[in-house]
Amino acid sequence: MESLLDFQLNQALGASRSGNLTAQTSGTTPDAARAAAEDFESVFLAQMMEAMFAQVGEDNPFGGGPGENAFRGMLNEEYAKVMSQAGGLGLSDRLTAEILRYQEAADSQSGESE
Repeated sequence: MESLLDFQLNQALGASRSGNLTAQTSGTTPDAARAAAEDFESVFLAQMMEAMFAQVGEDNPFGGGPGENAFRGMLNEEYAKVMSQAGGLGLSDRLTAEILRYQEAADSQSGESE
């Protein structure tokens, strides 16, 4: 899970440094903003679940082993995606509104400069 998060962080930082981030966010539709907000909320929930399940012991009859360790991160990500799509913490609603507000402000600034 840690290596996946490191990879995603490096990709995001590379996109922001190269200027691709603004190209990806320009022309954001409400559906695209909602999808981005749900993706962000699912990553947040996956990290919370990872911390939560780190304290769960492996001493139960069906737990433990290399298989569980290898796939626990992916299971947490899938749980988080489902939780986010079902409403999650309500974070995606607020994020969608902020993304659209930010986009409108950027559009109005670019319209003034032209």
